[in-house]
Amino acid sequence: MNIPRRRVLRPARLGPNIDHQRQQARIQKVHARVESERASLTRWMARLKRAFHSVEKLQQRIARLERQITRHAPVG
Repeated sequence: MNIPRRRVLRPARLGPNIDHQRQQARIQKVHARVESERASLTRWMARLKRAFHSVEKLQQRIARLERQITRHAPVG
């Protein structure tokens, strides 16, 4: 018996118009994803900025307190 056990199914070649439509749909999907990722990045950047400034203020406060300690520390 020369009958293959299974047949490989491949999509039939479609016309150039269908390929172009698929490509446009794929591009639109990628554009939508880029916009979504940009919005997410914008939200995270705002949070990061707030966190960074909070840390910066804390560092300045600690440095100021340490300077006060060294100024008021007894010599000797």
